[in-house]
Amino acid sequence: MTDFSKFTDHELAATLKEGNPLAYTEIFDRYKVVLYKHAFQMLNSQEEANDVIQDVFLALWDKRDTLNLKTSLSGYLYSSVRNRIFDLISHQKVISRYIDSIRDFITEGSYTTDGQVREKQLASIIEKEIAALPSKMRVVFELSRQDELSYKQIGQQLNISDKTVKQQVHNAVKILRLKLAAISALLLFF
Repeated sequence: MTDFSKFTDHELAATLKEGNPLAYTEIFDRYKVVLYKHAFQMLNSQEEANDVIQDVFLALWDKRDTLNLKTSLSGYLYSSVRNRIFDLISHQKVISRYIDSIRDFITEGSYTTDGQVREKQLASIIEKEIAALPSKMRVVFELSRQDELSYKQIGQQLNISDKTVKQQVHNAVKILRLKLAAISALLLFF
């Protein structure tokens, strides 16, 4: 039986490329501790450091047929660990940004959505209250507020005096203000 512990890194890499699992075991035993320490220093997490090391060694075995070392075996392994750590950190930043955006939506978006819903409810209530005004008062009010006609223009259109138009608008505003004040007080509790 061959003693792989006496092989150089270059010889181990060549034997690994031939598919020898004992060469792989020797590489693993030779580098697992130092690579783990390196990963742990960068990540400060045992679990993440273990995951990185497992990924690196799994990739080494999976790529053994096409392994083309441009540097030393140790340089290749250290680079692989470093790249996995950078990928992990990058992925964590993406997750963190996603969580932050969800948190922002929950804190700000729900208020915006809630405000929009309340705004629509209030507009609907105002429309209903305007529709509930006496018919002539409602027509005068709508011509004044929605069509933005002057008291004189409304009076000419409806064939009534300016003073009557002014009084009708005043009464409509007074009725709506009272009803909406009561409704607004109720909405504050919901």
